[in-house]
Amino acid sequence: MKTLVVLAFLAVIVYNLGAGLYFMMTDKGGSARMVRALTRRIALSVLLVLLVLAGIATGFVQPHGVSG
Repeated sequence: MKTLVVLAFLAVIVYNLGAGLYFMMTDKGGSARMVRALTRRIALSVLLVLLVLAGIATGFVQPHGVSG
């Protein structure tokens, strides 16, 4: 379940990144749609990081390091 939530967030983040690129190419800077798409991408990225940190703090997510 945790993995699906993270993957859903990542999919929406990539979608908003693509939407920003599309609006940048089609609107030629005449619209705020690109700014809104990229703002949503940043907000979702920050929210995802905060959710992961909250999950680690509560013990719901167990971090692991790369052992070498």
